Parts: sequence; structure tokens; C-alpha cells
Amino acid sequence: MLAAMDPRGPAIAKKALHVVRPRFRLALRHGIHGLPHWSRVFWHGRALARELDVDPRLLAWFAFLHDSQRHDDGIDHGHGTRAADFAVELRRDGVLTELDGRRFEQLCEAMRLHGDGHVESEPGIVACWDADRLDLGRVGITPAPARLCTPLAREPDTIARALRMSRAEAQRRGRG
Repeated sequence: MLAAMDPRGPAIAKKALHVVRPRFRLALRHGIHGLPHWSRVFWHGRALARELDVDPRLLAWFAFLHDSQRHDDGIDHGHGTRAADFAVELRRDGVLTELDGRRFEQLCEAMRLHGDGHVESEPGIVACWDADRLDLGRVGITPAPARLCTPLAREPDTIARALRMSRAEAQRRGRG
């Protein structure tokens, strides 16, 4: 089974943060698209990877790269494409080495399209999208089951747990 609790996930998180931090333009620790968000996407992604039997390394890289190239916290239409371009740069530079060609393409596709509202694609891609969408509570939005892609993400218990996690962070930031 691909998606057993892969010990490489935390190593990927550490490596990703090392390369993302210097280039991240927004508030890393207290912004709505920074480290707390990436960490929750990573957590949701690991659960979805296990459920869907997809490579957790794909979800780990997605979690820490998908919003890393945002220019602002508002509507930033190009941020997913910039994140995919950044991933290509990291692969070329020998940093992003954990994914084979097919999974790397899935990562780039998931990042390019993660803000577009799609709900159908390959399991690895939809797991990425759901991991991100499950954290909408951080901006006061309850994830709508119809806009989630996977049965696990659509479960009321999954949504409720995700909301508790993101709302707890919002309260720590003083936005609760």
C-alpha cells in the first residue's frame, strides 16, 4: 500500500519549507495562506492519501508549494501556475526528487488548477484539491460537500474536524 504513514512526509515538509520560506511574500506564520494553512493541508493530505492509496509524497509537496508563490491573500489568479513553475525549478535544481515523472506531473496539474473549482481528476490530484478545500474554515467558509471531490472529504465528520482545526487557528490569530 502506497499511502501508509510515510516517514518521508516530515522530511519533505522540512525540505520544502527550507526552499519556500525565502521566496514567500506574505505573512508566513500568521497569514491565511502561510505555514499554519500548509500544515493543515499536509495533515488532511496524509489522511486522504491513506484513504485513496495515493503517494503521500505528492500530497506533502502540494501542501507546502500550492500557495507558496502567491502575491497577495486575495484573488491571485496566477498563483497556482507560478507554484507549478516553482516546482519545475526545484526539480531542475535537484531539490524535488521524491516524485517520479507521472506523480510530478500530477503535482503540477493539481497546483495549476487548485483554485479553479474542479471536482474530477485522477485520485492524487483530487486528494490535493480536497486537502486544500478542507481548510476553508480559516476564512470563515464551511466546505460544501458538492465542491469536494472524494467520499472521505465529503463526510460530515471529516468536514467538522477540519473546521475545528482551522477555526482554532483563526482564534489564535485573533480572527475567531
